[in-house]
Amino acid sequence: MPYLGEDIPKLGFGLMRLPMAEGQDPRSGAIDLNKTNKLVDMFLDAGFKYFDTAYGYGEGKSEAAVKTCIIDRYPREKVIIATKLPAWAGPKSADEAKEMFRTSLRRTGAEYFDFYLLHNVGTPRTKAFDEFGMWDYILELRERGLIRHAGFSFHDKASVLDEVLTAHPEMEFVQLQINYGDWESGGVQSRACYEVAKKHGKPVVIMEPVKGGSLANPADPVKKIFDAADANASYASWAIRFAASLDFNITVLSGMSSEEQMRDNVSYMRDFKPLSEAERRVVEAAQSALAAIPSIPCTGCAYCVPECPRDVVIPKIFEAMNRDIVYGDKGAARFSYMWETGFGGKASDCVGCASCERVCPQQIAIADTLKTAAKMFE
Repeated sequence: MPYLGEDIPKLGFGLMRLPMAEGQDPRSGAIDLNKTNKLVDMFLDAGFKYFDTAYGYGEGKSEAAVKTCIIDRYPREKVIIATKLPAWAGPKSADEAKEMFRTSLRRTGAEYFDFYLLHNVGTPRTKAFDEFGMWDYILELRERGLIRHAGFSFHDKASVLDEVLTAHPEMEFVQLQINYGDWESGGVQSRACYEVAKKHGKPVVIMEPVKGGSLANPADPVKKIFDAADANASYASWAIRFAASLDFNITVLSGMSSEEQMRDNVSYMRDFKPLSEAERRVVEAAQSALAAIPSIPCTGCAYCVPECPRDVVIPKIFEAMNRDIVYGDKGAARFSYMWETGFGGKASDCVGCASCERVCPQQIAIADTLKTAAKMFE
């Protein structure tokens, strides 16, 4: 039976990390629109059409680039535009939260959004969407023809996703972080979340297939496995093809900020072929090699969190540390740390009471590890 998005090409263009003008801050600086135009042209010329942005990407500059580089240059029906609304990020009222949609519509000039998402649903952020009535609001937008499909992006445990989808069966799709590195992760729970979405009959938009770039330059033991299997294939291609080979997916988003990245992705996704059985075994070997790299053995159970008198987001901090330890991606690790501690206590807030350690199933020396985290990131 056909599902929503089945006919959409399986490579989407994620617009969070667009090429920046020389000397500009990657998160808040000016986007190089000429380079972005070139990337958009390459993407569309190869037969792809799904573009993903968000209200907050680049402090609104990403959505503005959608207008300049896509909407003003191509017929609206030629492209699929998705954006997201983070009701937890600033609004003090339902009216202010709803204004975020109107702002996105003005910035992009899109007239309507093909896919519209409540951004980053999960504990504790879901509360804002509930309090402001955003679930009903996006259904109203759909009825008015201002969006075509309503869904949400999600970063939390599979059990929480199950609760959200049970409470909101009217949502048509869900966007999940899925990659071979996080497939069995206790924190991200890629596989478990994917299976929950399928159980509820919700097709998936896949984000972070290359884990923020970490899997484009994986640890040496992983590189050796992929090189032995196919010395000509990029490491990113293994990651993106793993994600795209999953059934019931709408598209796989890749943030492409250079012509080299675009050219590589297009080369193997234009005529996409799912992983063969032999290739699946190669990826499984890579997963095993990653799992064998010493890391903080946190499973993300979060038993420690309610015990902490300073609300330190312990599992999220350990996840950021492992991004550096396992993948060697210091930039992404630091960004993850700053992002996650924005919702709770920092590592340096730990008072050393050891309440967390008494309930940790993995018997991690949490207080000492948090001291290490403070030195790494603060």
